[in-house]
Amino acid sequence: MKNIAIIGAGISGLTIAQLLKHKYHPTLFENQRVAGGLVKCKRVDGHLYHMVGGHVFNSKRQDVLNLFWSFFERDIEFTKANRNAAIYLDKPIGYPIENHLNELDPDLIKKIISELLFINKHGETNHENFEDFLTGRFGKTLYSIYFKPYNEKIWKCDLSNVSLSWLAGKLPMPTIEEILYSNIKNESENNMVHSSFYYPNYNGSQFLIDRLSQGLEILCDAKISSISRNEINKKWIINNQSEFDCLIYAGNLKNLPDIVDINVGLNPFKERIEKLQYHGTTTVLCEIDNNPYSWVYLPDPSIAAHRIINTGNFSDSNNNHGIKTATIEFTDYVDEKIIKENLSRMPFSPKYITHEYTKYTYPIQESNTRELISDIKKTIEPKGMYILGRFAEWEYYNMDAAMGAAIDLSKKL
Repeated sequence: MKNIAIIGAGISGLTIAQLLKHKYHPTLFENQRVAGGLVKCKRVDGHLYHMVGGHVFNSKRQDVLNLFWSFFERDIEFTKANRNAAIYLDKPIGYPIENHLNELDPDLIKKIISELLFINKHGETNHENFEDFLTGRFGKTLYSIYFKPYNEKIWKCDLSNVSLSWLAGKLPMPTIEEILYSNIKNESENNMVHSSFYYPNYNGSQFLIDRLSQGLEILCDAKISSISRNEINKKWIINNQSEFDCLIYAGNLKNLPDIVDINVGLNPFKERIEKLQYHGTTTVLCEIDNNPYSWVYLPDPSIAAHRIINTGNFSDSNNNHGIKTATIEFTDYVDEKIIKENLSRMPFSPKYITHEYTKYTYPIQESNTRELISDIKKTIEPKGMYILGRFAEWEYYNMDAAMGAAIDLSKKL
C-alpha cells in the first residue's frame, strides 16, 4: 500500500483518512495535543463545552449521508431534532425573520410588505456584494433591523465589501411569493440544510471525532517544520525524515509557504496567501435559563455577541446536574471583563463558566479567493500534493460540506 501523509486531523483530515485507508496507509500529523480541529469538545464542571460553535449534522448530499451513517448507528447513538431558532429583537422572533413578519410591530410589517411588493414588481438588480443581495432580496427595512447589524458583528466590516461566493447553501433563498405564502400560512423554513439535524446522544461533536479517529495512525503534538519533495523517487518528505507517496494538507494555508520547499512552486502565491482575511471566535460556556430555542441570533448592536447556541438543549447529557448550558459566540478576541458585562445584558440570563479564543474560525472570501485556490491546486496537484478543508481551501465549510469535499478529493485520488 502507498503511504499518504495527511497534515491536520480535524474533520477534513479524519474523513479523507477513513476514505483512503483501504488503498493507502495514511498517517495524520496534528499539531495540537488532540485531534478534532474546530469540532472538538471538552468537559468543564461536568458540562460539555463546544470550544468553537455547536456542531450538528445533516446534509443534502446523499453521498455525505451515506458516508456519515456508515460510521454511526443513527437510531441508537443520535437524536433527531427540528431547528427552533429565534432572532432576539426585544423579544424572540421566529427564524428566518422573513417567514415571521407577523411577529413584528404593525408599522414595520407595513413597510416591509411595501418594499417586498416593490421588489416583486420591479425585479432584483444584479447583486455585486452581500449588502446588495440582502437589500435587493429582503428590502431596506429588514436589512436595517436585522441583516445589517447581525452580519456586521460577524464580518466586522462594511457588508458591501463581503463577496457572495460563500453564500450558497448558508441562507434561505425564498422568492417574494414564498415569503408572503409562508407568512399567510404561518410556516417555518423547511428547506435549509439544518432545518432538522442529528446530534449525538452523548459527547456532542467530540463523539464524532472519537469515532472517526478509530483505526487511524494519528501523531499529535506533531509540529511540521518542513515539507519537501525528492525529485528522484517522487516522494514527499516530512520534517526531513518520513517519506510519503502522496500528501494532503488539511491545515492552515497561511502556514504552508513557510514550511514547503521552494521547488514545490508556492512562492509566487505567498503574498496573496498572506493577504487572505479571516476572523476568530471567542466562545463562552454559560449556564442559561430554560428556553426552547436551539439558536438565538442577537442583532442588537449594543451587545457584542452575535449568537447563543443552546447546546444544553441538544442533549441532556451536555448539562451537569440539570443545569442548562449554552455557548455564546463573539467574533474575534474579547476579554473576560467585556464578556461578563455583555452577558449581564443578554436574554435568558447567561452566567459565565469559562471561555476560549480561537484565532482562525471564519475564512473571509474576496472576489479573487477561489481563483487563488484554483491556481494553487493546479500547481501542486500534478506533483501529488493536495489541499483540503476550511482553512486549506479558504472555504466557509460546515461540517457536512467539509466531509463532502473529502469525498470529492478521494474520488480524484
